[in-house]
Amino acid sequence: MNINFGPSGLGPVKEAILNLEKYSKLGLTACEIAFTYSAYIKEDDAIEIGKAAKKFKIKLSIHAPYFINLNSKEKEKIESSKSRILKSCRIGHLLGAEQIVFHAGFYSGMDKEEAYQNIKKGIIELQERIKEEKYNVKLSPEVMGKINVFGSIEEISRLSKETTCSFTIDFAHILARYKENRFQEVINSFPQPEWHCHFSGIEYGEKGEKKHINTPESEYKELLTNISKLDKTITIINESPQPVEDSLLGLKLYKK
Repeated sequence: MNINFGPSGLGPVKEAILNLEKYSKLGLTACEIAFTYSAYIKEDDAIEIGKAAKKFKIKLSIHAPYFINLNSKEKEKIESSKSRILKSCRIGHLLGAEQIVFHAGFYSGMDKEEAYQNIKKGIIELQERIKEEKYNVKLSPEVMGKINVFGSIEEISRLSKETTCSFTIDFAHILARYKENRFQEVINSFPQPEWHCHFSGIEYGEKGEKKHINTPESEYKELLTNISKLDKTITIINESPQPVEDSLLGLKLYKK
C-alpha cells in the first residue's frame, strides 16, 4: 500500500516550479493542475514543469476544463468538449501527467442508458485520437456529487470496465450524491490496483453537492481507516479551499 497526497492547484506558471519544490519539502508527492477554464500552460513551459515534477518526485495529474459535456443534444458542444479534453491530454503528456480528470457530462433529459452509451462512444473516440497522437495519458472520468449529473459509482465503474479508461473516485462527491460513504461498494466496484482519488469536506443539499469546504479530521480518519489496508497505489488529491494544508493533514494522519 502506498498513498500519495497532494493539492489541487499549482498556481501561475511563473510560480509552478517553486511550488513543486515547496510541496516536495513538505512531504507531498502529488499535485493536480486545474485547467478550470482552459489549458493555460504553454507547451514549452509544460516540458520544464514536467522536468521539475520528476526531479522533486511529484506525481502530476490534470483536471480538464469544467465546460465539458459528452452527452449534449448539440453536436458542436460535444466536439468542443472533445477538443478541450484533447488539449488537456496534449499538455498533460508534455508535463508527464498520466491522469486526465474530467466531468463526463449531463443526462440532458435523456434516459440514463442512452446518456451512458453516448458518453462511452465519446471516450472511445477520444482514446483513438490519444493513441494516434501517442499521448502517454489516461482518461479519468470522475464520480460526481449531484444526482442529476452523469457519474454514479456504477456508471464510472462500468465505463472503466467497458472502455479500459481510468477513473477518479471523489469520496466527497460520493457522500454528497448518496448521503453515505459507500466504502465497500467503491472497493467492490474498482478492483484495479491503482486509484486516483479526490477528497475534501463538502457541503451538500437535497440534490447533492453544493460546495467544497475544509476537510474535517474525523472524515479523513474514516477514509484512511477504510482504504489504508488495501493492496493498491492510491493518489489522494485534496480539493478543499486550503488544499495544501489539508493534504498535509491527510499525510500526518496516514503516517500515524
